[in-house]
Amino acid sequence: MTLSGTHDSALIALSVLIAMAASYTALDLASRVRVAGGWARSVWLAAAALAMGGGVWAMHFVAMLAFSVPGMAVGYDLSLTLLSLLVPIGTTGLSFAVVSRSRPGPVLLLASGLFMGLGIVAMHYLGMAAMQMAADLHYARLWIAVSVLIAIGAATVALWLSTLANRAAGKLGSAILMGVAISGMHYASMHGAVFTAHSHVDMAHGRAGLTQVTLALAVAASTFLILFLTLIAAMFDRRFAILSEREAVALRRSEERFRSLYRRTPLPLHSLDNKGCIEDVTEAWLEMMGYHRDEVIGRPLINFLTEASARQLVQRDWPALLQEGELSNIDYRAVTKAGDILDVTASARIEREEEQGVPRVLGGLSNITERRRAEEALRQSQKIETIGQLTGGVAHDFNNLLAVILGNLELLRKRLPDDPRWGSLIENALQGVQRGAGLTQRLLAFARKQDLKPKPVDIQELVRGMADLLQRSLGPMVKVDTHFPLHLCCAHVDAHQLELTLLNLAVNARDAMPHGGTLSISASEQVLLAGASDGLEPGTYVCLSVADTGTGMDAATLSRATEPFFTTKEPGQGTGLGLSMAHGLAAQSGGRLILRSKPAQGTTAELWLPVIHQEPRTEQLKADAEALMPLPQRPPLTILAVDDDPLVLANTAAMLEDLGHIVLQAASGQEALAIAKARHRLDLVVTDQAMPGMTGTQLSAHLRCEQPNLPVLLVSGYADLPLGSSSDLPRLNKPFQQLALAQAVEAVVTPSTSATVTVLHAHRSEGMAL
Repeated sequence: MTLSGTHDSALIALSVLIAMAASYTALDLASRVRVAGGWARSVWLAAAALAMGGGVWAMHFVAMLAFSVPGMAVGYDLSLTLLSLLVPIGTTGLSFAVVSRSRPGPVLLLASGLFMGLGIVAMHYLGMAAMQMAADLHYARLWIAVSVLIAIGAATVALWLSTLANRAAGKLGSAILMGVAISGMHYASMHGAVFTAHSHVDMAHGRAGLTQVTLALAVAASTFLILFLTLIAAMFDRRFAILSEREAVALRRSEERFRSLYRRTPLPLHSLDNKGCIEDVTEAWLEMMGYHRDEVIGRPLINFLTEASARQLVQRDWPALLQEGELSNIDYRAVTKAGDILDVTASARIEREEEQGVPRVLGGLSNITERRRAEEALRQSQKIETIGQLTGGVAHDFNNLLAVILGNLELLRKRLPDDPRWGSLIENALQGVQRGAGLTQRLLAFARKQDLKPKPVDIQELVRGMADLLQRSLGPMVKVDTHFPLHLCCAHVDAHQLELTLLNLAVNARDAMPHGGTLSISASEQVLLAGASDGLEPGTYVCLSVADTGTGMDAATLSRATEPFFTTKEPGQGTGLGLSMAHGLAAQSGGRLILRSKPAQGTTAELWLPVIHQEPRTEQLKADAEALMPLPQRPPLTILAVDDDPLVLANTAAMLEDLGHIVLQAASGQEALAIAKARHRLDLVVTDQAMPGMTGTQLSAHLRCEQPNLPVLLVSGYADLPLGSSSDLPRLNKPFQQLALAQAVEAVVTPSTSATVTVLHAHRSEGMAL
């Protein structure tokens, strides 16, 4: 007998509502699966499978409880019922796992929908098979096919919707459609179910019993509770995810700002990993080294250092940094992309993001190349200044010795008989003294203490007058080229010393061109503005250039070229004073000497001399004429000679006595003052300048206080007097001949003569080359 059952409409509505709630929850959890990672993704995937599979099962079970056959009791097999619960959960979880890994294609989506739909169909028919009642159950094939198609379609649509980032409204609409579809699958299948009662069953009329309703309500309540808790968990997770995303975005922005600030800082900074490889650098670092960023990231820092500096970093500084955690101001030499060598100081500190984290090194480089060059130039200047002071002292003492020898030789020549052999010996000795005097003049020129006689000098005329001398000195293998402008101002310089300097530079050029070459002499006017004078006063200068095509000098030789007695020539080929004298002459004249040279590219020496307008030469000619006039006859004078060197004092006194004067001797300034007080009458005081205790200028000042009309003649080999000294004192240069001494005495005691005595040495020696 075929039975027809009835459905409880309230339970039917409850089952549809369960299907909608399960669909909405599953779609919501699927969105968490897409954004989660690690274990959290697995948890949300399991929750989505439980919500979808368990919700579909709950909808099916409640719908089954809504069905009743009048007068027939219905029971359920527990094992099949549990199996019908596990099948949809498993198939739904696997399907969600497949489509959530990446955006699936149509084939994969259809395959997953087919698998999930068949799982739901299997769940339905397992649940139907679990029914225990006094009737046989058969199905109409058409409705079975319809239910299968509805299940597969609903499953496919659910999986497709799970891959979309729908808003709440969209998910709610999708859940309603899926809930209706899933419920429709169940009731389509139930419509095709045919129940045939057993023969002994008595039929009665009725609806679902109280026990079925109670069980349906319990299943629904449990399902709604689980789905609600799952939605609450998803809501909190979504909220935490939003907060985490905001923090991550803020952190990324902060890191970007820091990275931008770090890279754009004006300091050349770098960060290294624990192996010493570069992780990041600033723009200033790249600009200093001349690289692009992609050329340095990942490379070891030692790749940008010289071999010696890299060895120092690897063997000494890196282990010390790892041990101490910090290094400061370590000197290295870096190599730029262009191959230039930079002097740098490096500082570094180890930073760890966590207590046991991998260390990172934050450090920086400071370019001190210019400072090192300035320090080297200062040391060189101080070295030259020290050598100059030492040279000046040696020249002063040597001048004293020459003065003694020269004076005694002249006195000896007067007293020896007129024998040609004796005269020749004395004359040779006098020439040796003159050569020694020339040597001291060179030493004093380097020390800037020679007594120069600057005057307007026409450089072009001076070079033209030396043409024959230069050609004879250079020989036929060297060609001399001169280049001068049509109008060139006069230079303010000692003409004689400039001739010697030019000759020395020419001879140096000749020796640098053993196989011949070209010597170019040129001059030009240069104007130096304030701030661009490079050690010179702003103004107009004459730049006298001497250039050769010789072997040139390397940097080490060039740095020492102006040192006294430094020479690269063979022993006996040069004194090593040529360039030092040129340096001293230029500096004492208010200019400077500039040397430029490179190996195999020749050498250029530039003398920068201040410009002066041409002055009339009548006064100089008059002074020269007066110097050649014979000395007038005058009565003997009482002269006080003062010198701390007994040999020089005795020589000066002997020369004055030989001239017929009465000479008193004093070995110091104090002794001279005592003699001046004891003597009522002195006609002249001849004093040395450099004396211990009291200098010649100080002695003159004391004497003028007591005897204002007493003339004083200052004898010195130095050109410069101490600061604050009287500059109008008559002076006589050491070493001097007796004739020069006589002319100086006459000039001092004759009121009409100029106060400053300028006596040229006779028989000046030619310049000696470096």
